[in-house]
Amino acid sequence: MAERTIDTATVNLSQANLHIAAYLAKPTEPGSYPGIVVLQEIFGVNSHIRDVTERIAREGYIAIAPALFERTAPGFETGYTQEDIEVGRNYAWGQTKASELLSDIQSAINYLKTLPQVKKDKFGCIGFCFGGHVAYLAATLPDIKATASFYGARITTATPGGGAPTITRTPEITGALYAFFGMEDASIPTEQVDQIEAELKKYNISHRVFRYDGADHGFFCDQRASYNPKAAADAWEQVKQLFREQLNS
Repeated sequence: MAERTIDTATVNLSQANLHIAAYLAKPTEPGSYPGIVVLQEIFGVNSHIRDVTERIAREGYIAIAPALFERTAPGFETGYTQEDIEVGRNYAWGQTKASELLSDIQSAINYLKTLPQVKKDKFGCIGFCFGGHVAYLAATLPDIKATASFYGARITTATPGGGAPTITRTPEITGALYAFFGMEDASIPTEQVDQIEAELKKYNISHRVFRYDGADHGFFCDQRASYNPKAAADAWEQVKQLFREQLNS
């Protein structure tokens, strides 16, 4: 099958007095498509996140990446230096709240529901790094039927804005969740991966946990030194399978 052509645009998600920028990608061919929310790393909706959003659209979905730092850093986008990491980490863990993040994600879903090409009951999400943690949170939203969480740190120990760790919300997950981890990722010890898997099993959440030997944090991003082509390629196939099974049936 020939690769789908897509259209892209920056749109605004409105809630109360707040406007949140979001990157939208959708197939140009007429049809009815599931919606996918793409959740950024600490580096903003940068070229990598835009590329992932476009890749998902080419697979036959309408994808949207909301700017998760819009309240404190409108238009924030940065690279991968140590200085960039420190700035992004401060925004992610010092200036976001779980309730606001969930509200922003729901706003993205609500926006997608206004588009005539979007299937109104078929939504998924995918997130990386900080966004991998946020994806685990997003999986608790009733609209989300499929979640791909990539190397989400602190799921077992914290939640944005403070409070009980995000893992305590596992019973609220109603869809399927795939979690992806690199076994060389020092920020997510193996025992935390084990704990996540144990909680998903405990509450009978439909899930799969993927552990990639030799892969580090950020292994999916081809713009980072930690990029692992083999692990990234396998993970992408698993993501496509997840979305195909849960959103196209």
